[in-house]
Amino acid sequence: MIELHWPWLLWLLPLPLLLRWLLPARAAAQQAALKVPFLDDFGPSASRVVSSERRWPLWLAALAWLCLLIAAARPQWLGEPIEQAVSGRDLMLAVDVSGSMQEEDFILGKQRVDRLTAIKQVAGEFIQRRVGDRLGLILFGTQAYLHVPLTFDRKTVQTLLHEAFIGITEDDPKTSIGDAIGLAVKRLQQQQDASRVLILLTDGANTAGELMPLKAAELAADHHLKIYTIGIGADEVLVRSLFGTRRINPSADLDEKTLTAIANATGGHYFRARNTEELEKIYRMLDQLEPVEKDKQYFRPRSELFYWPLGLALLLTGWLTLARLRWS
Repeated sequence: MIELHWPWLLWLLPLPLLLRWLLPARAAAQQAALKVPFLDDFGPSASRVVSSERRWPLWLAALAWLCLLIAAARPQWLGEPIEQAVSGRDLMLAVDVSGSMQEEDFILGKQRVDRLTAIKQVAGEFIQRRVGDRLGLILFGTQAYLHVPLTFDRKTVQTLLHEAFIGITEDDPKTSIGDAIGLAVKRLQQQQDASRVLILLTDGANTAGELMPLKAAELAADHHLKIYTIGIGADEVLVRSLFGTRRINPSADLDEKTLTAIANATGGHYFRARNTEELEKIYRMLDQLEPVEKDKQYFRPRSELFYWPLGLALLLTGWLTLARLRWS
């Protein structure tokens, strides 16, 4: 289906006739430019032939003007309607990339991996399922910064999450949980009509930044931002050395009390992920707590066609210009 984006421009079609009618006529020459001794060859019949031969440029000029107006009206080809699910939810992921995330206490595919690698795998699948949500990504260590702004392009969010690495913010192993929440509030408060959700994943406590986590949680609650917090890391791992095997707690720095308080203050929930299976289960639970809505919208892809009539108009104009030069 072809549609004109600005069809009102076609009202300009009679403009050349109006200009010819309104503007004064050019004064006729007072003296003939050419004297021909053979007047019989230029009688009434000859003048009719010349007039009919010279009338076709006028029709070409009119056709060029019509093509130019059609091009200005922006003809577009409308494709078939495409269904899109839009939930109206803005969902931001905040992922800890501090030095402690390199602790290899997760199992993925029968292979021991660090915490960030496990998050990339599980969160990437979660992102792929969030059809209809606008997604964003915040990375935080010593500093927090927006890695991906809100977008419907889930593939881009997934790709840039997989490209993140430990220490991408700074080499300092500190963690700025409060600043990550504050950045999410700042980026999401501009969306007036959306449901705002932040999923924050960390394995430590707030040791850097200017904004305290509980104060940031108050700001989030004031702006109706719901926060789900996830504590990452195993409770116990076996370490073998020359002196035998001993058990250590790699999550000793995890501040579960603060993460729980953040979630409770904003109407969210705190989860504990000690292994990959628990992390996958948490994301499945998040799918249930924040279900993908089935509201559907439709859009029709548009393809511009103006260059076809514009090209024809330029071709006709060039042809008329060459013909005029030849007559001159």
